[in-house]
Amino acid sequence: MNNRSRAVEQHTSKSSKPGTVASFARFVVFGGSTGLASSGALVALSGHMAIAAANAIVTVAGTVLATELHSRFAFRAGRAGLKAHAQAGGSALVAYLFTTAAMLGLHALQAAPSVLVEQGTYLAASGVAGLARFVFLRLAVFAGPKGKAPEDKTTVLVGKLRVIGRDELVVAA
Repeated sequence: MNNRSRAVEQHTSKSSKPGTVASFARFVVFGGSTGLASSGALVALSGHMAIAAANAIVTVAGTVLATELHSRFAFRAGRAGLKAHAQAGGSALVAYLFTTAAMLGLHALQAAPSVLVEQGTYLAASGVAGLARFVFLRLAVFAGPKGKAPEDKTTVLVGKLRVIGRDELVVAA
């Protein structure tokens, strides 16, 4: 074969699943940022409605946003599908129950805790729930096929195109 008739494809494969430390660092950045925004939203909403209702709204909105961020950036799994959102939603339900129990427990112990105590309690409970969610999302939701990490294949055309017959053109892309 001469140079004009050779089309060389180079496949470069790299695992799209980052290591645990890198995933956890990204999970903390995106989850923590979402959690801090949720914390501020909780304070704003709790002045207008019951703490449990405010926590439910904040948890749902924060979970949808965080799931998409985690899927795309922390676990590099691309856009989160409906199944991933449902699974993440289930783990968020557990987190909601945990953080709500913490907040209701705080209010049972102190009739009027300060905003700082509320925030500390909420953020501590969210941190524990977040760690449990990371483990679940990493191992169950965004783990990829068992025994094989998902691959991102990129095809690069090196060389020239070859004309086959009169009307056909072979293109590698």
